[in-house]
Amino acid sequence: MIRGIHHIGMNCRDIERMKRFYCEAFGFEPVDEEGFGWADQEVMDYIVDVPRSVAKGYMLRAGSCYLEMFEYSAPESELDRPLRPYDRGYTHFCIDVTDIEKDIAHLKACGMTFNDREFVDVGHVKTLYGYDPEGNVIEVQQCAPANGFTLEELREKAPAS
Repeated sequence: MIRGIHHIGMNCRDIERMKRFYCEAFGFEPVDEEGFGWADQEVMDYIVDVPRSVAKGYMLRAGSCYLEMFEYSAPESELDRPLRPYDRGYTHFCIDVTDIEKDIAHLKACGMTFNDREFVDVGHVKTLYGYDPEGNVIEVQQCAPANGFTLEELREKAPAS
């Protein structure tokens, strides 16, 4: 069962500047001050469907809204300007599911594609990026119970409104 949107992903040119901006302008807070990153990890290349990827990132929270920011250092972007409102697409949004195998089958039946790849179980989450009919990226994830990142646990960590 698809339970809802987990987070929105954003690719940044300068992640530290963007982290500061979203924290100062909109009140976002880092879920983890250290952030995350990867380089030369076949499993991450497979999940995000980007060969030889290198990136760092942060997950930010404002209430029950989560924003996942990435800064890729490889491969190099083909765009040399910020996106404009008329440019298509977003980095990705992530849907939270309870049965990733059944939910991926349902999404395939609706027209989503996964480039003949299967989800990856990295312990705390089962995940895979796929594509809507126009090529926009959607991450499908099933969190392991009590890993600190389930929708329920994230809601519990959110400050009371």
